[in-house]
Amino acid sequence: MSSLFDMDEDEHLDFKPLADRMRPSTLDNFFGQKEIVGPDSPIRKMIETDTITSMIFWGPPGVGKTTLAKIIANQTNSLFYELSAVTSGVKEIKELIEISKFNKSNGKKTIVFVDEIHRFNKSQQDAFLPHVENGNIILIGATTENPSFEVNSALLSRTKVYVLKSLSKEDIISILKRALKEVSEYDNVKIDDDCLTLIANISNGDARGALNTLENVINITKVKKNQRVITKEQLQQSLQSKVFLYDKKGEEHYNLISALHKSMRNSDPDAALYYLARMLESGEDPLYVARRLIRFASEDVGLANPNALVQAVSAYQACHYNGMPECNVNLAQVVVYLSLSPKSNSLYTAYIAASSDARSTMQEKVPLHLRNAVTKLDSELGNGKGYQYAHDYENKITNMKCLPDSLKNKKYYHPTDSGHEKQFLENLRKIEAIKKNIK
Repeated sequence: MSSLFDMDEDEHLDFKPLADRMRPSTLDNFFGQKEIVGPDSPIRKMIETDTITSMIFWGPPGVGKTTLAKIIANQTNSLFYELSAVTSGVKEIKELIEISKFNKSNGKKTIVFVDEIHRFNKSQQDAFLPHVENGNIILIGATTENPSFEVNSALLSRTKVYVLKSLSKEDIISILKRALKEVSEYDNVKIDDDCLTLIANISNGDARGALNTLENVINITKVKKNQRVITKEQLQQSLQSKVFLYDKKGEEHYNLISALHKSMRNSDPDAALYYLARMLESGEDPLYVARRLIRFASEDVGLANPNALVQAVSAYQACHYNGMPECNVNLAQVVVYLSLSPKSNSLYTAYIAASSDARSTMQEKVPLHLRNAVTKLDSELGNGKGYQYAHDYENKITNMKCLPDSLKNKKYYHPTDSGHEKQFLENLRKIEAIKKNIK
């Protein structure tokens, strides 16, 4: 068998990174992802009945995509082969297909795990299609990118996509404690819970990264009196930078995002940049920040600068493609842009007012003239009767009432004279004047 397809050979543990040594081989030791591997979950049921089908795991780094694929192979009547989308091509895929046919003749299923499957081009992905379809192989792909965009539709239609989430802080701490307990050479390591919590906080839900951090700090800690006592200072030294204690679900998390939001609202780009840096350097998920900027673009800038929303959404996409640390400047660009944009909260206040009325008038029926007359019965009931098609009228405007009678003449949107919204204010005044003159 080609060495490219060697199956997880047993290497001497001393030479394997801690993250590999702690890789669980059964679901009992697998942390997180309860939705897909917990009791009565789809993957657990497939393992128990040995009815595995092709699938794609989509999620951030270090959440167990490779581990889960290996567990599936270990706990079913399958042989496991791993391909790298970075180094493998169509030639290697064809070689593996021949091996799978031999396995099939001997009553064994072949699981092919492709890491970074989104890096395969179309022809490479197409090479799998007939063999996934006829059952020669069970394909398990792993990707950090949205498979809807990165995996071709033909292959995607033959697989089931499972979304793996970042591990919780509690999961990461449990994984670290398991490593300290099970690795014999760590019997002399003394590390308090605060340090484990700090590692978990800065790991961003990545178990591999957390174990690498633990291993690094243990390796640089000298043995004194038969013990390796790990302090926060040594932990920071192993990270090569000062790390902030930052609980992503705690009070400081909300304080910092509030400070960022209010600094931008107050048109203070320097303060906004500072709070952005505080969050990112502490390990905050950049996509969380990007989502808040999207909200800000409509809530606090709105139609005073319609391009603000475009900029914010573009920043989110940049964060999705680049990740940290490359996307920090993308977020900085939008934070400054939003800070210096003219401000208006008229969209926000308009929606709040409309939503209040909507909740209190849920029983109101849509006026008959605004309803669709899809069937003959609809027409007989008066649906659509009296509707005025704006394009048939001068200025493309009618004086037709669109709100229910109980809300007649209600006004929600009150544009300001800030930035581009000044033009919207003038447009609204012109529309109202035209409607008054229509008989």
